Amino acid sequence: MSDTPVCRRLVGRTAVVTGAGGGIGLAAARRLAAEGAEVVCADLDERAGAAAARQVGGLFVHTDVTDPAMVEALFDEAYETFGGIDVAFHNAGGRPPGDGSILTTDLDAWRRVQEADLTSVFLCCRAVLPYMRRHGRGSIINAAGFGALPGAEGPAVSAVAAQGGVVALSRELGVRFAREGIRVNALLPGPVGSPQLQEPSAEDLDEAARRLPHVPLGRFAAPEEIAAAVAFLASDDSSFVTASEFPVDGGVSGARGAPLRRPGIG
Repeated sequence: MSDTPVCRRLVGRTAVVTGAGGGIGLAAARRLAAEGAEVVCADLDERAGAAAARQVGGLFVHTDVTDPAMVEALFDEAYETFGGIDVAFHNAGGRPPGDGSILTTDLDAWRRVQEADLTSVFLCCRAVLPYMRRHGRGSIINAAGFGALPGAEGPAVSAVAAQGGVVALSRELGVRFAREGIRVNALLPGPVGSPQLQEPSAEDLDEAARRLPHVPLGRFAAPEEIAAAVAFLASDDSSFVTASEFPVDGGVSGARGAPLRRPGIG
């Protein structure tokens, strides 16, 4: 995937990526930089975030996306450094422990997930919109997660509620700010291959075995495949796309949850 040639669609633009220290966030930061953007890498993990910024020749800003003051400071610094913010990919989130069935998830676990996955997106959108409005343009991409997809299998209750909230928020903002030249879309990635699967534990193997039959393509996504969708939504190639749910899920939503025990068999 890393050898795939890329266009230079984002030259002269600035992109902020939250959760840039690893996984989809790091792949997105690399792809946006390869397309010509100045990239601001935000992450709670200072070491991983700073390493990501070095890789892409960008700026690192230490950020807890659940902290309103730190979120405001992130976008302030991005704007002051580069004079504008053209793209914001709100990818950071978390999977705090304790989220499962509604019968077993306690209120504290519910609140932690809502803060990490939904409130963080609200805070980031609220902080970046004034900067985009100044210039009359911008693309906001909110990662919702495949739990918001109709065909997703077995999502934890608070996570799926938060991800559905991100979709609804993105739709509302996409409509509300469309006439100001600002596009807002929800990105819905399917299951992504994780580093843990290189040296899997029994729990990792269990999770993979449970999810894989629900993916019609018969494999998990590479982070770079999700990053390619981010770059599309960030660029003018998607200039007529807003207020949308944009699944990159290997067919999960099309299958509507029907497990495909033998991928490739109709």
